[in-house]
Amino acid sequence: METIAFRMVLNPGMREEYERRHALIWPELVDALHNAGVREYRIFFDPESNHLFAMLTRTSNHTMDELPQLDVMRKWWDYMADIMQTAPDHTPLQQSLEPVFHLNSLS
Repeated sequence: METIAFRMVLNPGMREEYERRHALIWPELVDALHNAGVREYRIFFDPESNHLFAMLTRTSNHTMDELPQLDVMRKWWDYMADIMQTAPDHTPLQQSLEPVFHLNSLS
């Protein structure tokens, strides 16, 4: 298992809509993410910058690189394109984040 993190940018005033859409995430998208090896996915919001901070855990043999070819992934990105920064093909603009600290347990 490995954990990765990345940053995206939400358009101003779109937090509630972003949360609403994710509260109703499509079951077929959840299945696609799980089948690609995603085991946990969290997204946090910074209201001062409109930045979304995403962190996910995936299996070592994940197939996340194949997700952009899936119809359900493309449809989700099309659905989200009006509320966040995206490339012309509606792929969310993402900036990978580098780990700088990790604390596994306090014992």
